[in-house]
Amino acid sequence: MQLPLSGNIAKQLLTFGPKLIRQPLALVPFRLKADVLVRLLGLMLKQQAEDEELDFLSGRWVAINVEDMGLEFEVSYNSCWLVRPRSDAQVVFSGHSKELLLVAAGKEDPDTLFFQRKLSIEGDTELGLEVKNLLLSVEFDTMPSPIRHSIEKLALVIRQLQLKAEPEMA
Repeated sequence: MQLPLSGNIAKQLLTFGPKLIRQPLALVPFRLKADVLVRLLGLMLKQQAEDEELDFLSGRWVAINVEDMGLEFEVSYNSCWLVRPRSDAQVVFSGHSKELLLVAAGKEDPDTLFFQRKLSIEGDTELGLEVKNLLLSVEFDTMPSPIRHSIEKLALVIRQLQLKAEPEMA
């Protein structure tokens, strides 16, 4: 699938696409967003929960800040997923949607993005490393196919937009 776009249009889509989603997303009640996140986490990390690999999260909160979409929340795990608005997490992961999606798809290394200052981790670095290692241990192929295919398609589109936009960004 090749995107027939100019570099300038690709750059604008990468920049303004998430901002277009930001407004309608802000209108969605947090409870509904939390329910979706609980279901997604439950599906994506089902095996890790069964293998008791999530026990280190008990009583600890990890915040995610998707900066360009204005989406902030905290997650914890105590035999079930808990999601709440951001308040006092022990560690905070921040980045733009495209980088976070590429990490989720296994197309970008989180350490590389951290050193490029495209991903930030603040707070309890030990907990942050445990979370990062947990996420890197997830076998992408074992995710439910609708989630896996959606992430793969979005990552492919983002990669193609980045390639088209590169000459414009140089």
